[in-house]
Amino acid sequence: MRDHGRHLGPRVDEPFERSFRALGSLAYENARVSASAADLDTGDVVLAIDESVSLPTAEVGSLLLLIEVAVRLGDGRLSPVADVAREAPDDDGTRVDDPRVGGLWPSLLLPKLCVLDAATLVGAVRDPVATNALARTVGLDAIHARGESLGLTRTALLDFARASRGPDDAPQVSVGSALELQRLLGDLVAGRTLDTPVSNRVLGWLSTGTDLSLVASAFGLDPVAHRARDHDLQLVNLTGATAGVRSEVGALRGPRRGIAYAVTVAFDDVDLAARLRVLDVMHTVGLDLLEFCS
Repeated sequence: MRDHGRHLGPRVDEPFERSFRALGSLAYENARVSASAADLDTGDVVLAIDESVSLPTAEVGSLLLLIEVAVRLGDGRLSPVADVAREAPDDDGTRVDDPRVGGLWPSLLLPKLCVLDAATLVGAVRDPVATNALARTVGLDAIHARGESLGLTRTALLDFARASRGPDDAPQVSVGSALELQRLLGDLVAGRTLDTPVSNRVLGWLSTGTDLSLVASAFGLDPVAHRARDHDLQLVNLTGATAGVRSEVGALRGPRRGIAYAVTVAFDDVDLAARLRVLDVMHTVGLDLLEFCS
């Protein structure tokens, strides 16, 4: 068994005892866990569990894509109404037209969307087809360079979404460290990611997110209508999910204070019980975040 209990970080705030215990129990069951949370206003770290470890994060890496798209919309290199195509060229190899890739766009009639609509699909439903279309438009190399310019060394969007991965493909769509992702969300909320217009544009896309099944399941929000404050709570988040991976990055503002967070669990997805156990633990982390902000 890997010794993932070796670094649980300082237990700064007593309510997070539940999160330490829950995530630690997964680690002792051979899951790989990484979590980081910090006060949005003071920057004080309140949760840290193997926060610097880079783990697979599934679609969470599309956050870097959205940042690059926002930069190019701001400097004029991309038009908000420029078309992006659903289907890849024959020699592209990403097979975005394969329905097994998932997402919402394959179920729509439109073969093309404008850049703004495609980015909204990424923010709202982490749509892999829209992610691929935008990634082809700006280029994976540019997204990598953007991450490096933001000081990210353990977080990256590695590849297109694919229905299956061969030996020549990256083993994961994206990887990330909870610490870097948490800090990135904090910078977005503070308007420090490039500049305020870029930060606000990305936050606007994230605010449409409909996946509240992981950490955010504890917040009691309407998945399709939480852009405005609800019971004095406001959330932006992005999730990632694939076999054996559940990941979420977000920022929650409550009546008392706000928090930026990132939680990733990589686990042996052998049966439904194992997956439900991970979801239950992430819900527990969400309860502590909610208590911190309320």
